Amino acid sequence: MHRLSSPVQHYPWGSTTQLPELLGVEPDGRPVAELWMGAHPSAPSTTRDGRPLPQVIAAEGERLLGPAVHQEFGSVLPYLFKVLAVARPLSLQVHPDPRQAREGFLREERAGVPLGSPERSFKDAHHKPEMVIALTRFDALSGFRRPGRVRELLTGLDVPLAVRLRELLSGPDEATALRHAFEHLLTPAEGLAEQVAAVVDACARRLADGSSSPRADATVVDLGDWYPGDPGAVASLFLNRVTLAPGEAMYVPAGSVHAYLHGCALEIMACSDNVLRAGLTSKHIDAVTLLACTDYHGGPPSRPRPVEVSAGTSVYRAVAPEFGVVLTTLDALAGSTAPGASVIPVGGPRIVLCLDGEVELRTSRERLRTARGDVVLVGDDEGELQACGTGTVATAFVPVAASTPASGSELVSVGATPVNTSVR
Repeated sequence: MHRLSSPVQHYPWGSTTQLPELLGVEPDGRPVAELWMGAHPSAPSTTRDGRPLPQVIAAEGERLLGPAVHQEFGSVLPYLFKVLAVARPLSLQVHPDPRQAREGFLREERAGVPLGSPERSFKDAHHKPEMVIALTRFDALSGFRRPGRVRELLTGLDVPLAVRLRELLSGPDEATALRHAFEHLLTPAEGLAEQVAAVVDACARRLADGSSSPRADATVVDLGDWYPGDPGAVASLFLNRVTLAPGEAMYVPAGSVHAYLHGCALEIMACSDNVLRAGLTSKHIDAVTLLACTDYHGGPPSRPRPVEVSAGTSVYRAVAPEFGVVLTTLDALAGSTAPGASVIPVGGPRIVLCLDGEVELRTSRERLRTARGDVVLVGDDEGELQACGTGTVATAFVPVAASTPASGSELVSVGATPVNTSVR
């Protein structure tokens, strides 16, 4: 097992307190938005001896990854594990699919755009499906509503932009109607900021008068306050408004327009940093590329349901082959002060984050104590992993290894998780 030191990202939308509290460090007043746990070259974790995780994986390859993961993905860790601490809404964004990522990355390479340039849209050649698991109440926008519902929300907002968007949404083909309306909203034009402000004001008036859709109108007003004149505020009317309670999950596939609004969550994704933005941000905006990579089919977002495999241990899966998460909560044994114990039922390369309490990780080779904020890499060759103590740990894993016994241990086979698509 390797103890990891993992970098944080100081994006403006981050909380000044949540991640420092998790990591046991004093807040310094700066926003701390993300904790990155993995081997992405932009910000890799490092081992105690100072080696970047990509270097460790390149050197120890199949031993750490296991034969199944190594055969499927090569000598790379296929996922990137994060904690998000969202204090203010962050960018309206889309992630590319594998073909779009490869083509976009090569296009910018040939154009000579430096990899570290803020004008860069594609940081690597990989797709970035992702899943969030709420640690607190977590609010988000994700995927398109049905065009009929968007028209309902625009009805009564008698300002030019809202009227035009309703007209464009009236076409017979839903995907085409959504594409035409969304492209119209996000395409830069003279006077667009003023038209957006008029829609925000109209939503504020309707909210004050007793709106029939108060959450949708309040979201527009809130985003308009954070980002005056930004079309992302009006774009929120097009998107499903989602609230996750702690322990609930949401999957965001390639092409799905989304924005995270508030709260703290685990985030697991394919190992990529490709984010195409079209608003609600001070970062590089590439609306043309975002629109080209967007999936315009409306409907509720995917809400993976955890599968409880033993008391206190649940597995979260989506359709992406690169990642899954196990959440394990250990309580003292009933009627005693003895600590709880549980097998974490997956193999392959596992990154374990201690979220709370004190938990000892045990394999056939060693034991390692962890406390809140500690991060540990457990190689496939370590075999069965047990957690003992009182607290909660989150374990990232690669699904192809879930049904592959490591070093003779018996591991459960976890298939694709059922989804709950109920959302307003």
